[in-house]
Amino acid sequence: MYPLTAALIISGSDIWDEVQPVLRATAVRVVLELPGVGAVQNLHERLVQSRPDVVLLDIHDLTREEGAEFIRQIRRLQGSPDVIAIHRISEAETILAAMRAGASEFLYPPLADTLREALERIAAEREKRGEIVPRGGKTIGVLSAKGGCGGTTIACHLAVALQRETHKPVLLADLDLTAGIIRKLMQPRSRYSILDATANIQRLDATYWKALVSNGAQGLAVIAGPVDPIVAERPGTQQVRHVLRFVRTQYDWTVVDLGRGLSSEVLAAIDELDEILLVTTPEVPALHQAKRLLESLVSSGHGGNRVRLVLNRMVRRPEVTPEELEGILGVAIYAIIPNDYQSLKEAYSEGKLLPENTGLYKRIAALARKVSGAGEEGRKRPWFSLFGS
Repeated sequence: MYPLTAALIISGSDIWDEVQPVLRATAVRVVLELPGVGAVQNLHERLVQSRPDVVLLDIHDLTREEGAEFIRQIRRLQGSPDVIAIHRISEAETILAAMRAGASEFLYPPLADTLREALERIAAEREKRGEIVPRGGKTIGVLSAKGGCGGTTIACHLAVALQRETHKPVLLADLDLTAGIIRKLMQPRSRYSILDATANIQRLDATYWKALVSNGAQGLAVIAGPVDPIVAERPGTQQVRHVLRFVRTQYDWTVVDLGRGLSSEVLAAIDELDEILLVTTPEVPALHQAKRLLESLVSSGHGGNRVRLVLNRMVRRPEVTPEELEGILGVAIYAIIPNDYQSLKEAYSEGKLLPENTGLYKRIAALARKVSGAGEEGRKRPWFSLFGS
């Protein structure tokens, strides 16, 4: 199936539970998630910004007329997104009203097979009409719950590991505009930054891009943050999105260091990301902030399907177990990275990244394999085995 982007406007948790596994098993990138049409006041604007190919619209709690009107409004948007109307029952008059309003499909539970088939039909029709353009590589964002969680360290080593594991072109991009740590760690030769790209989107092509990007440590392609931490003019939302859409066409993998918090640049970038690795440590302030970020991402339509929680600097005998942390945060832990301050200190004091034979690098390489699907993790082991037998 050709790749599609999708917006999910679903109010019922039962429908959410049926939709999610289908989307994970297909070539669908979720660009917007909202818990119903009344979830936000700027629904129209959010759909315009995210530009989905298809909208999964839960109309069960709407009147027949309201559902039909929302379908018509969505179909009038630029690009005329396809609409899959979802209801909990099969009712002839409701189906007829939805289809007359412009819905491409009308589905009701169980959705496991019918949703997949509907997405395949829509993708095939869009391909036939020449409306689907291959979107290129995948983009992974690394977001720190707070300062000092090690997000930049993970981003740098993850990019290196992705290149080694996949043998594909990888870009490391720094969208943390004030820290400048990637420039220090990766030592790129170019003084140009991602701000030069966002300020010149009208010139952004392969030739101009090559003048901006440079090889950093390990021969990795790097576009660093600005040299001066004082940014006089921050990039606009559309500028950030334009750059990320462009680099998707140039690299198989892009790792974006998002820094910490939900700045305007981060929120713009998130709409273009395939996955978001939210990095936290086991300390209470970091966990508190991670929970707040998760809630903000989900409530604003950015989370859920794409957010992956990474627990960094985990000690051997924590006061709170990973299982207890999952209960506190309300989300499964995607990866656990052990604490290895000494290895990092030795590497960074020599101006280098971690050697491949260190346990810490091996865990980040395992994360890269999990993200890329380049290799199986093998038999599932207890979480504490991550620190050695």
